[in-house]
Amino acid sequence: MPREPIVLFDNGNHLCLCFDDLVSGDGVQSNQFLIVDDEMRMLLDPGGDLTYTPLSLGLSRLFPLQDLDYIFASHQDPDIIAAIDKWLLHTRARVICSQLWARFLPHLTANYLAACHGISTYDRVVALPDLGSSVQLGRCHLKMLPAHFLHSVGNFQVYDPISKILFSGDMGASLVDDASPVQSFTEHVPYMEGFHRRYMASNKVTRLWAAMVRRLDVEMIVPQHGRPFVGKAMIGAFLQWIENLQCGLDLMGPDDFQVPR
Repeated sequence: MPREPIVLFDNGNHLCLCFDDLVSGDGVQSNQFLIVDDEMRMLLDPGGDLTYTPLSLGLSRLFPLQDLDYIFASHQDPDIIAAIDKWLLHTRARVICSQLWARFLPHLTANYLAACHGISTYDRVVALPDLGSSVQLGRCHLKMLPAHFLHSVGNFQVYDPISKILFSGDMGASLVDDASPVQSFTEHVPYMEGFHRRYMASNKVTRLWAAMVRRLDVEMIVPQHGRPFVGKAMIGAFLQWIENLQCGLDLMGPDDFQVPR
């Protein structure tokens, strides 16, 4: 039985939870997040079949699953939104994602949703423009921040102005087995360096992203994989690291594009 979710923030009216131990077997550790305000609920990056059953059971202990209002999908990867058909069937939630991926989501849903249940995937999608937008959840206006090419071409993150948490998707991800806060940034770098060098598109994009984040009042950055960065000093260390990282296209050269023997 999965343990109780981690409480990231709770002021009595606004709640942010992290489920960090739902993946077993061969899957990569991942974090799923729930934001609640004024009896409205948004689930962030719920994942695929590896997480659907334990996550839905965990949520059902907190509220009737049908009452989920939104599902946010930062991008299109399987560990983000592969179980969309089950969430559409068992909840009333609308799915928020980039306009680039909205028309592709029906490929992840079975024909029985429309044929047997009259559910149109596309009618349940909220397609975000490239510049992002605000989404009202209860009395809170969540900011859907553009994070394109970090790593997906249509990528978004969620900033919660009440908790001051940035839900950063793959940005800041680390290959570890838990979601305890980073204690030593220097010691944490080896757990995320290879991932970021490969999955982030270029230093130009990481610098643009870091500049945007610095304009926000952020107390915590929580990625979809691994450990969060808590506090101004730790967040500052991460932003300085990522804006100076050579990654993606910066590292590509002729030797990477050879016809295999």
